Amino acid sequence: MIDGKTIAITRSKDDSEEFIELVKQQNGNPVTLPTIELISKGEKIVDEFLQTIEKEKPDYSVFMSSKAVTLLIEIAKKISKFQDLQIAIANTIVIAVGPKTKDALEQENIKVAYMPERYSSVGIGEVFTKLNAVDKKVIVPRSGASTPFLKNLLEKIGINVVELYLYDVCAFRDPTEWNDFRQLFSQNKIDGIIFTSASSVRAFFEIMSKDFDIDQLVKLLAQTKVIAIGPFTADELKKFNVQNIIANVHTVRGSIDA
Repeated sequence: MIDGKTIAITRSKDDSEEFIELVKQQNGNPVTLPTIELISKGEKIVDEFLQTIEKEKPDYSVFMSSKAVTLLIEIAKKISKFQDLQIAIANTIVIAVGPKTKDALEQENIKVAYMPERYSSVGIGEVFTKLNAVDKKVIVPRSGASTPFLKNLLEKIGINVVELYLYDVCAFRDPTEWNDFRQLFSQNKIDGIIFTSASSVRAFFEIMSKDFDIDQLVKLLAQTKVIAIGPFTADELKKFNVQNIIANVHTVRGSIDA
C-alpha cells in the first residue's frame, strides 16, 4: 500500500487523471511533473499521412501512443480533413499498443483490430508474429524521439515499415511548476517516482540539473523508489546509474502496482 506516501509521475496534471485517482484511492499524495512538451510538425502532418497511405498502400497501421492519435485527429478536424483521415485509416488493419491508445481511436469511430497482451513494442512484434504478416507493409505515425527498436524488430520478422514522425519532444520549459517538487525532493520527502518514457527520463535530468548536479540527483533518487513504466524507460534510467523497478504491466496502473 502507498498510504501516506508521496508519489510523483513524469506527466502533466492533464495527462494524469488515472494516476491521481489511483494514488488517492490508496490515501497517497500524488505529484504530477510536466516533464516533456510536444512540438507538432504542424498541419502538414495530415497531408503527409494521407499521401503516404495513398503512395505506400500499407496493410496495417500501428499507433504507439494516444498522443499520436489525438494530434493527428485534432489537426485533421481543424483543416476539415477528418473524414479523409478516417477513410485512409479504415483502409488498413489498425493495431493499438495499449488500452489508452485503443480508446482514443475508438472514440473517433476508428475500429481497432488488435491490441497486444504486452503494451509495448515487443507486444506489437508478438501480434505480427501470430498474424504471419511477412512481406506486409506497416505505417507507424509516431514521435520523432522514438527509438528504432520497433522498426528493427518488425523488419526482422519480414515486415516493411514506414515510420511517419508527427511531432518532436523537448524538456518542459516552465520551471515554476516544479518548485514544490524540488523542495520535497531535496528533503527526501518524495517516496516514489514513476518515469513514463525514455524522453521523460532525459527531460527530468535536464530540468533538475539546473538546481542539482548529476551526482546529487542520483544520490537523491537512490533514496526513493523509482519505477520505470517499461524496459526502454528502465534502460534510459540505467544510463544515469539510477536503480529502478520495471512495471510488469507497462501502464500507469501497472506502475502503481509495482
